[in-house]
Amino acid sequence: MRNSLIALTALLLLPAAALAQPPADAMPLSQIIASIEGQADFGYIKEVDWDDDGYWEVEYYTRDGRKVDVRLDPMTGEPRR
Repeated sequence: MRNSLIALTALLLLPAAALAQPPADAMPLSQIIASIEGQADFGYIKEVDWDDDGYWEVEYYTRDGRKVDVRLDPMTGEPRR
């Protein structure tokens, strides 16, 4: 019974998980991250998340410790306004 419940839960969550990803023709995330890492004041990336509204949300810190949150377009890698 427990295994059936776990399998059913996984099947119900699968469609939602399939929707929570960037478009197939989006820029590779590695390329987007490389553009952030190439900035002169870049320190380190703390977190990268895909937002269901259609953008990458990146939290990083500069060398002087300033926190930066950016929302990046998955197609261009440019910040969203």
